[in-house]
Amino acid sequence: MNPLVSRSLRLLPALWLGVLLCIAGLATPAPFAVLDRATAGHVVAYIFAREAPLSLLAGILLLLAARQVAAQGAEQGVGSRFSADMLLALGTLACTVVGYYALQPLMAAARQGQGTLSFGQLHGISFGLFGLKMLLVAALAWRAARQG
Repeated sequence: MNPLVSRSLRLLPALWLGVLLCIAGLATPAPFAVLDRATAGHVVAYIFAREAPLSLLAGILLLLAARQVAAQGAEQGVGSRFSADMLLALGTLACTVVGYYALQPLMAAARQGQGTLSFGQLHGISFGLFGLKMLLVAALAWRAARQG
């Protein structure tokens, strides 16, 4: 693998983690501190609508890179074609797909009184998946820093 690409891919999890931490710690609480609840909700929805595709892109890039590294190792007789980094990247992708793309339509329906789960319950699930994604990305960043 090209050294520049290799270094960039080792840096990506740390940058991604920084984005997620900024969203969780600064960007989403701030609107609720200064705006009315409805407007703040729209601002936060906008933030997450931008974060989800970014997370998909980062997760896919890291999954492809981990797959290439695992395949090279397997060809050399070291390890298997499936690695812990691949599992972590797949976990981040699952958290993004379920936490945003699957739950957001359900949350919109719950706001209108439809569905079996309340908005609060769906929000709690979404919050938990975002937290799990942060932990998985932190593990990827830790592993990447150890390799460098």
